[in-house]
Amino acid sequence: MAISSLGVGSGILTQDVLDQLRAADDAGRIQPITLDLANENDKQDSLKVIDASMTNFRDAINELQSATLFDGRSTTVSGTSVAITASANSDIQDFSISVTNLATKQIEQSGAFAASTDLVAPGMVGTGTFTLNVGTGTPVDISYDATTTLDDFKNLINAAAGTQVDATVVQVSATESRLFISSTATGAAQDISITDNSGGLSANLTTDTSLSTAPTNDPLTLLPYAPIQSGLDSNFTFNGQAITRSTNDVSDLITGYSITLKEPGASTVSVAQDRTAIETKIDSFVEKYNAIITELDKQTKASTDSSTRGIFSGDSGIKSMKRAIQDMISSVAGGVGSMEDYGFSVDKAGKMSIDKTMLNTQLDTNPTNVEAFFAGGDYTDPTTSVVTTLTGAFPGFYDLVNGYAKTNGGLDQAKDAITQNISSLEDKKTTAIARLDAKYEIMKKQFSAYDAMISRFNAASSMFTQMANAQNGTN
Repeated sequence: MAISSLGVGSGILTQDVLDQLRAADDAGRIQPITLDLANENDKQDSLKVIDASMTNFRDAINELQSATLFDGRSTTVSGTSVAITASANSDIQDFSISVTNLATKQIEQSGAFAASTDLVAPGMVGTGTFTLNVGTGTPVDISYDATTTLDDFKNLINAAAGTQVDATVVQVSATESRLFISSTATGAAQDISITDNSGGLSANLTTDTSLSTAPTNDPLTLLPYAPIQSGLDSNFTFNGQAITRSTNDVSDLITGYSITLKEPGASTVSVAQDRTAIETKIDSFVEKYNAIITELDKQTKASTDSSTRGIFSGDSGIKSMKRAIQDMISSVAGGVGSMEDYGFSVDKAGKMSIDKTMLNTQLDTNPTNVEAFFAGGDYTDPTTSVVTTLTGAFPGFYDLVNGYAKTNGGLDQAKDAITQNISSLEDKKTTAIARLDAKYEIMKKQFSAYDAMISRFNAASSMFTQMANAQNGTN
């Protein structure tokens, strides 16, 4: 809180006088530094926005300089009998597939048991073994004894042969449970058989009719063990050619194609270049180009109106980035025409757009040349058929923009310079404030001393006046 007087009360050298002098010094020495600091902080914030926009633009360019973008494939299927995916760079073509039948698994069911807890070899003495065979797979020997239940039997099969079969117990009704064994693979070669090597199993569980021994005290009704679904190969035609496979997932018919047979019937398939992926990446490039140009326009705009003037209107480095990007767009050719030839255009306001009809015409005419324009590769002259290997337009474009956006690139250097300016200004402000603090501390002491001196002079003057008045009164 300001005090009215610094001394005993001259009424002249007050704290208010010092405060007014300090305010004038602050306005002349501190406030300009504060304004400079605010301006540098605003620049720092604006550079972060420019940097983010430039990075997005660089990444969009990177997508277009990748040759793999043009290798993508899309598939169209008419009909419901098949599904298909085509990997990058696989054949582009149309074809027909007619499915006669699907591949199926072999499924066997046991005879009936009263419950899943029933014993499968109640008359067995000691330990017995049975052999499970699945097609051409390796036979599996499994042990059992008189305490083995139907559930146990299922678990033994799954533990020993789980890669070849799936075993499960199904309660068909309140008084009937059956064991179902299904091959894990499809195809005609998936025959399943259980051979009782010890003769202790219930006849409900074996397909071996030549067993020399059988349980004598089996309380269960003996029912045949039989297949309820035969393993079959799939049969279909490809453009009329008959094809057979052991599975419904066919990946060895045409390199790069994964075909899934879904149901009997006919389908037509078209495999084409994935234009959607290409157009999406080009749309992103156009969007990111317009975003960075708009941001650079805003930040470098020259104006006498400070409210609309860009913060980098006087920064030649930032302004040169905008010019370089615009010049690159107008001059880029890649050796295979210009940007305009592929549907790109920039209006008077600097906004880019893409004519997808023109782009797709180029892709329809010669997709290899389009790829060469964007990413580099072999370009075939449509007139002379001479093949020329090109580096492509967008790799050079990427190098330019990456020079600004990369770590320690142009924008990082600009941010570092601003950070240094801010640090220098903060030091300068701290020093200036400290000097003024010291100056006014001295002035406060001086004012206090002057005020005391003036007070003494005033007191002496008052005394002399009183003495003079007293002297005059005696006369």
